[in-house]
Amino acid sequence: MRHLDHIQSPADLKKLSEAELKILAIEIRQFLLESLSKTGGHLASNLGIVELTIALHKVFNSPEDKIIFDVGHQGYVHKLLTGRRDQFPTLRQLDGMSGFLKRSESEHDAFEAGHSSTSLSAALGFAKARSLKGTKENVIAVIGDGALTGGMAFEALNHIGHDREKVIIILNDNEMSISENVGGLSKYLDRIRTSNNYYWLKGETESILGKVPGVGEAMARGLKRLKGSVKYFFVPGMLFEDLGITYIGPVDGHDLRALTLSLNRAKEAHDGPILIHVLTKKGKGFLPAELDPDKYHGVGKFSLSKGVSELPAVKTLSQTFGDTLTRLAADDQRIVALTAAMCDGTGLESFRARHPKRFFDVGIAEQHAVTLSASLAAAGMKPVFAVYSTFLQRAYDQVLHDVCIQNANVTLAVDRAGLVGQDGETHHGMFDLSFLQPLPNMAIYSPKDADELEATLAFVMKRESGPVTVRYPRGAASTLLPFKGSVDEPFVERYEGDDFALIAVGNVFSNALEAFETLTAQGYRGKLINPRRLKPLSVDAVTQCIGEARAVFTLEDNVLTGGFGERITLALDAGHYKVINFAVPDTFVGHGAIPQLHEQLGLSGKRVAARIGEALIKERGITQEPDQGTTGKISSHPAEANGVDYE
Repeated sequence: MRHLDHIQSPADLKKLSEAELKILAIEIRQFLLESLSKTGGHLASNLGIVELTIALHKVFNSPEDKIIFDVGHQGYVHKLLTGRRDQFPTLRQLDGMSGFLKRSESEHDAFEAGHSSTSLSAALGFAKARSLKGTKENVIAVIGDGALTGGMAFEALNHIGHDREKVIIILNDNEMSISENVGGLSKYLDRIRTSNNYYWLKGETESILGKVPGVGEAMARGLKRLKGSVKYFFVPGMLFEDLGITYIGPVDGHDLRALTLSLNRAKEAHDGPILIHVLTKKGKGFLPAELDPDKYHGVGKFSLSKGVSELPAVKTLSQTFGDTLTRLAADDQRIVALTAAMCDGTGLESFRARHPKRFFDVGIAEQHAVTLSASLAAAGMKPVFAVYSTFLQRAYDQVLHDVCIQNANVTLAVDRAGLVGQDGETHHGMFDLSFLQPLPNMAIYSPKDADELEATLAFVMKRESGPVTVRYPRGAASTLLPFKGSVDEPFVERYEGDDFALIAVGNVFSNALEAFETLTAQGYRGKLINPRRLKPLSVDAVTQCIGEARAVFTLEDNVLTGGFGERITLALDAGHYKVINFAVPDTFVGHGAIPQLHEQLGLSGKRVAARIGEALIKERGITQEPDQGTTGKISSHPAEANGVDYE
């Protein structure tokens, strides 16, 4: 039987010898490969952190000691060692185990994170609480070299070094984040990886001097007093020590003995923060992942013998955005593109290849990216910042203060707007409408499909002033209906009659189209409206599209509060229309396939059609489905108007 089968908690791990732990590491990698080949998940990062996670649980005592993983998608091994092996078949599936750490899932998950660069701040909080309570637990933060480029991590490092709280920082240096690491810190770490001269010289010199009779020990003590000068001579920068953080490393992240010794050394230190620089290989133990860790960062189901299959290329909306922007930039030299370490994910590969001097990857630094965009606009350029909706949240102040107040000509290309699926609540883009709509000067567009996305980008990139958001979901670049009309005005995409009007925001327009066709087949005669420009909202134009219909329904996968439906409800005459909003309720949404989540939230085409049918029957005062061809006007009942479907 495998050693892994006996691990129900970290206490079981501590019983194993060093040789048995090495076997356990092999078993864990095999388990991850077999399990994730069936469910998908974050593979390469977890293969690279096996020995480090084993060593952490060997040396420290979770949950008393607090182990905080930055981002959390590198926590699969931690989950295995803390009693969740049997839950792996449900990983990232509806109602199953999260792909990130969850406090509600285990007492061993000290802190949650889906966005990077937060672990150091969290660790300092636990350390401060420890001091106030007078307890003795260890606090350990595991942060990657990519996450360390985030501004929040620098803020925390500065505070940790200043306050001198005992925090153990594990810098998991695998030389890459999702995209290639960017910036001076990455270059600094490159130098450290190859600069062991100081540590070799220090050890050898002290050993030799210690053997000299009479004066050797005194000379060795003198050398220690000079260690600062020696370090500055041999070690590039001494960034961490200059901040007041003791530096240990680099340490081989796949050498259990070296890891255990370094962790024990840090654990036994009396006070002050310590950083252990650990070198790991992303994808360790699975050759395809080692050779292409980016491809194996997050995977779907795959074959263990063949690796990730090369499926026929399906163009995505992200690629549609990137290709369109690349084409537009060929005719307008002022267009520049920015990304925050997500070049591939946002579809900007073609732009980077075609216009390298006008492409800027700022690293994991969304706040910096937005303000940089504002200054580029002030200098006469046309910056486009491509960013996932969930990561734009991190730069809200900069959008408000540096872009909107200055009415800067900045385009926010908001990818992954709406629900994104299996990454769950930390990654759903279901708040961007609510936090962007209140901002003066901001225009917002939500194209329904690929053709409309291309037309929208071409339209907004011709402007000469003012910020614009173009939001679009994750998914294939399909065309639902041929593009007609103007991107700047609402458009009646389908018209059958005036029984109802269904207004659908781009992300879930396909659901609305399904609902409309279902209702039409049932004999209802309505109209399907695409608002296109969500802000500024042309109330007169929307009212003209609604026409004689009195039953108005809105559909979006943003939260209701502050969303498009709420805005429409406030804008329309409540005494004249009955408005029902389909939106995400006031709750965080878990992980699962997007169609499953839409069904669960009442946003699927089937659920929307059923709810509209029920509402129309209620308004007519009848108890059966309408006959084919039945039409009729909906009387207004203001006391019952303006609701939201939360089923």
